[in-house]
Amino acid sequence: MQQRQPGAEAAGRRDRGRSPQLIFEVANVTATEVRAKHNFFDSIGYYGDHTGLSCFSPVLNIMRHPLWGRNQETYGEDPFLTTQLGIAFVKGLQGDHPRYIKANAGCKHFDVHGGPENIPVSRFFFDAKVEERDWRMTFLPQFEACVRAGTFSFMCSYNRKTGSDDPKEVMLVSLLTILGSSGRINGVPACANKKLLTDILRDEWGFQGYVVSDEGAVELIMTGHHYTHSFLETAIVAVNAGCNLELSYGMKKNVYMYIAEALSKGNISVETIRHHVRPLFLTRLRLGEFDPPAMNPYNALGMEVVQSEAHRSLALKAALQSFVLLKNRNEMLPFKEEYLLHKTIAVVGPFADNANLLFGDYAPVPEPQYIYTPRFFLLLITLNYEANCSSTTTLGVLLVVGADLESEFNDRKNLSLPRHQLDLLQSSVAWAAGRPVILLLFNAGPLDISWAKEQDGVGAIVACFFPAETTGLALAKMLVGAEGANPAGRLPATTYRYYGQEAPMYPFGYGLSYTTFQYRDLVVSADQVPICGNLSISAVVENVGSRDGEEVVQLYLRWGKPSVPMPRWQLVGFHRLPIRQGQAVKVVFLLSFSQRAVWAGQWWLEPGTFTIFVGGQQPFQEVRLPSNVLQTDFHVFGDSRGASQC
Repeated sequence: MQQRQPGAEAAGRRDRGRSPQLIFEVANVTATEVRAKHNFFDSIGYYGDHTGLSCFSPVLNIMRHPLWGRNQETYGEDPFLTTQLGIAFVKGLQGDHPRYIKANAGCKHFDVHGGPENIPVSRFFFDAKVEERDWRMTFLPQFEACVRAGTFSFMCSYNRKTGSDDPKEVMLVSLLTILGSSGRINGVPACANKKLLTDILRDEWGFQGYVVSDEGAVELIMTGHHYTHSFLETAIVAVNAGCNLELSYGMKKNVYMYIAEALSKGNISVETIRHHVRPLFLTRLRLGEFDPPAMNPYNALGMEVVQSEAHRSLALKAALQSFVLLKNRNEMLPFKEEYLLHKTIAVVGPFADNANLLFGDYAPVPEPQYIYTPRFFLLLITLNYEANCSSTTTLGVLLVVGADLESEFNDRKNLSLPRHQLDLLQSSVAWAAGRPVILLLFNAGPLDISWAKEQDGVGAIVACFFPAETTGLALAKMLVGAEGANPAGRLPATTYRYYGQEAPMYPFGYGLSYTTFQYRDLVVSADQVPICGNLSISAVVENVGSRDGEEVVQLYLRWGKPSVPMPRWQLVGFHRLPIRQGQAVKVVFLLSFSQRAVWAGQWWLEPGTFTIFVGGQQPFQEVRLPSNVLQTDFHVFGDSRGASQC
């Protein structure tokens, strides 16, 4: 049964700092608390929901639509970023003990799941239309990596998928695309999709674990998709497709209760049942369920580790690393101590002092004494808190976007600031009359904040996402520039004002700092690379600003003349590095041949000219950071061939 953990996990699963190491640490702490709570519940004989050791994490779906209610559960819009963070989560959660796993990971939702929840149709019968190439290059790589990371389970999704080679048809569904988990994938419900669960997952990737359905997804094969006509037929197609375990709606006579009848009629073989049961027991063995308790060191974990001081410190670190500074006019931030002395601050908006809104969807139940709301940062710097703007203020902090507006079951209707929050923003700026105003955004999906971006009256904008229990502490450190609190997070998704072809408000990978970085000395190991060859890349990044900071160095690859449509460029590497003022650091990447492969019926390597870009952002953006982006070409020679031939 799935557990939900406070603090570090809540902030870390929305990590925007691009740090696999942080994700690993967060997942490992999560597993520690999961195991400790399980031990406690087991000791008192309570075995209800959220008491077990099987976690339905990580969520590896791609953020393809800005209004999807569950964007907050993902790692963003990029497959490579999602892959790297997903690997770190799985390894951190399961641990490195040679015999036991601390908790078992469950990579979800498999596959092509990205909304809708309820707009414009229900997720329970959504049919995701996706071309084979897009499926292979966008929606499957992170799940294959999850297998390599050693996960013990997958969760098959609600949706079905309908393939199409007609670009016009695919374009018509591009805004909903590839959305859904209770729906279908190319016409076949995910939990009944043999191509997905057996041909790809097990035969191609070698997965040895089990597949569990999303809650009710097996029932919905019949009741939602009308793909089958009875629960008996549904059991037959789901089991034979490769779904090991049904997570039902709590029905006493659920779909898998019909397996015995299917077996007696010869529709499911005994060998198939044995094959499906085997990984379920293997997982229980690795969790230590059948060994003497004293053999498993994880059984010694007690409730004293839950929200321990070390775990709370990690939660603070995760919150700090997730902040993305979007605007900092005239270097308004960080505030200087003398500037704040004897000043009054107004904190306004729905997030000002509402602890329930800081955790986002799937929130845990943390200890109240460890929750610090945004107003708390005022107490830390000995200032007064005002619930409104009735007294003289120097700084207006506007906290926007309620978590109840985007969640599972609830998509947003548009990109606008919800309800009357734009009115609140504009009124507060007018009232401030030139005094500093900071906009703090608490949301997952992109918002139209173009008015705030363009207005001089809004001095700074910070994307906070859902920082969880240490929100107030993290804000206090970030706003006054405490040691280790220089923002370095990057946007995990592109922010647009409208649907269409216009330049984004803020591009993927964007994020300012309180200091400035400069790039130089880009070197590649060879400018001529054989078709199966790898490439070593290095560059030097220097902190030329006025304070210590961290930089997220990003590596992008551009194909010259590929035989199939490809992105303008693709993220293929990143490192988050602490760099002291005046210090220069050499950053090294390895670009493997597999990262050049395109999908053309198989993973295919082609000769030609490629370009790499190294910097703290994407190249050629209208909205850009002060730092530069380096680029160079290399040429790949040799005959085209399948990547499996290398």
